[in-house]
Amino acid sequence: MKTYETLLAEVTEYAKSHEKKERYEHSVRTAATCAELCRRFGEDEQKGFFAGIAHDICKECSDMELVSLAVKDGLPVSQIERTKVSLLHGRAAATLLQEQFGVTDSEIIEAVQHHTFGKAGMCNLAKLLYVADKIEPGREHITEKYLKKTEGMSLNELVISVLSENISYLQENGKKIAPATQELLDSLVG
Repeated sequence: MKTYETLLAEVTEYAKSHEKKERYEHSVRTAATCAELCRRFGEDEQKGFFAGIAHDICKECSDMELVSLAVKDGLPVSQIERTKVSLLHGRAAATLLQEQFGVTDSEIIEAVQHHTFGKAGMCNLAKLLYVADKIEPGREHITEKYLKKTEGMSLNELVISVLSENISYLQENGKKIAPATQELLDSLVG
């Protein structure tokens, strides 16, 4: 059984060598943001950092590689994923973590698998990775003022806020909202 440090080193090296420089830097910022959010909400910081480093390891894969890995999770491929195959990168990454690196932690797998759209009933680590991916400091709209505004929020309030912003952004840009994203929002506000 690999130690956390060994596994993190292996996945970090994989991310560094398989992601474009900007994407890898985003992954590092997402990992740090996720670890910070885990600290704030009483979740495991190491798992948060690991999930952040790992979340985009399949972002640069070909469509064929993405589909081949993603379908192994047994979930259906949605219409949105069929239209834009790159949206399968989280599901593919979750499979790769299990197959190539031997990751068995169900919370890490769930977080990486669902970081793109979210999913109703997901664990706190998955919620935190979803948020971290959207609010890491390299994102254009993330300012000191924005982060200050989120400080007093509960975990679900933070997720609702980020989800609502994401849905508004997609609508303003004429993009479809994934049913899983809407279901997550509905499950938190309903």
